[in-house]
Amino acid sequence: MIYFKNTLTGTLDEFKPLQHDIVGMYNCGPTVYGKVHIGNMRAYIFADLIKQVLIRDGYAVHQVINITDVGHLVDDGDDGDDKVETQAKKENLDVKTITLKYTHYFFEQLRLLNIDDSDTMFPKASEHISEQIRMISQLEAKGMTYTTSDGVYFDTAQFPEYGQLGKIDIKGLKEGARIGHNNEKRNPTDFALWKFSTDNRLQEWESPWGIGFPGWHIECSAMAKKYLGTTFDIHTGGVDHIPTHHNNEIAQSQSAHDAPLAHYWMHANHITIDGKKISKSIGNTLYLEDIVERGIHPLSYKFWLYTSHYSTLTNFTFESLEASDKALTKLRSFVTSIDSTGETDESYVQTFNSYIYTDLDTPKAVALMFDLLKDDAVSDQNKRATLLDFDSVLGLDLLNTSLVTIQQDTSIDPVITNLAIRRTKARSLRDFAQADALRHEIELAGYSIKDTDSEDGFVLKKKR
Repeated sequence: MIYFKNTLTGTLDEFKPLQHDIVGMYNCGPTVYGKVHIGNMRAYIFADLIKQVLIRDGYAVHQVINITDVGHLVDDGDDGDDKVETQAKKENLDVKTITLKYTHYFFEQLRLLNIDDSDTMFPKASEHISEQIRMISQLEAKGMTYTTSDGVYFDTAQFPEYGQLGKIDIKGLKEGARIGHNNEKRNPTDFALWKFSTDNRLQEWESPWGIGFPGWHIECSAMAKKYLGTTFDIHTGGVDHIPTHHNNEIAQSQSAHDAPLAHYWMHANHITIDGKKISKSIGNTLYLEDIVERGIHPLSYKFWLYTSHYSTLTNFTFESLEASDKALTKLRSFVTSIDSTGETDESYVQTFNSYIYTDLDTPKAVALMFDLLKDDAVSDQNKRATLLDFDSVLGLDLLNTSLVTIQQDTSIDPVITNLAIRRTKARSLRDFAQADALRHEIELAGYSIKDTDSEDGFVLKKKR
């Protein structure tokens, strides 16, 4: 049996799908106005882990990750400019070019982290305007909306259950950045379903209420309905989505269809740096390329995340990442050093399943991997088979020999060895410009480097 901590109930609930062998899962996707940072990517590593656990247990997973390319305003509420349009003007590019640029960047980050996107749909908000208009019309027909000078709003007073997700104290809510300030709103928690265009809009559509664009929240509800149905199994996102975005989704979807939106709501916590939430405004944003520049593959970041539970507020340091890089290299070095694979050790597999099936307890799963390495009662071939079985869920690419840290001759300067390791990893990421620059630096220091097909990956020699 699989158990998930359900934000909706606040309890650890046994997973019981709507269909016996198929799971529908919606994961809130990126707003493609800029690069996703390492904190953003935690949500997709988390979502993929859920997916792999369900697949392991025999389910087919129908996954939807939306691409928000319109309607997400700069204050995350109902005021300000559109994030995508603001960035398009800043870079002096058209909206389509901006959204394609950062959508491509997002897909590249998924690839670097070995996130499985098979059987995953990535619908764009701008391509589902008719579905959003249809849902707003349904809400209007039920008396759930009202119109102001700047748009059509959902009347949260008509939905008594508002705030049930995360048990939000509605009475204690005040107007603020997450809700927006609008004197025409009947209640502070009311939110825009459709916004009327201003003179400088780059994206706008005809609607029964006038020319404009959809609110951020209606997009997810409309696309989830189209691809997963009225009610589906699992909805995920970051904890920052709970108070407003996800409660708004629940309110509008349940009001439109008289049925729950999702049975299980799951949320990943933030990553902090120096105890502060990652934010462009305070200049502490880190991207996967920043990790690569330190000679560390992004999969070591994924492994580092696994050392904490997804619900834990986790502080990032390069020291802890380097420790995870060494630990992951130890696992990968062992797996790639064994010539043949034996059979999985069922005792370890059962223990692994008990951890991972209990709300994705990755810290215990990671510790179990190293317990297995130290267990003399299990043959190396069976250890290899068992670790690869775990990796089918964790997605750490343990068979990738190009990511093995090389133990070089101790007479070679360790600084040069590190340059060579960074070059090997750059090549594995197809960053050939960086690889060429590192080769040049190695050669200037008086060394030659030769790529090999062996598990070592390269050979360093000091020039005479």
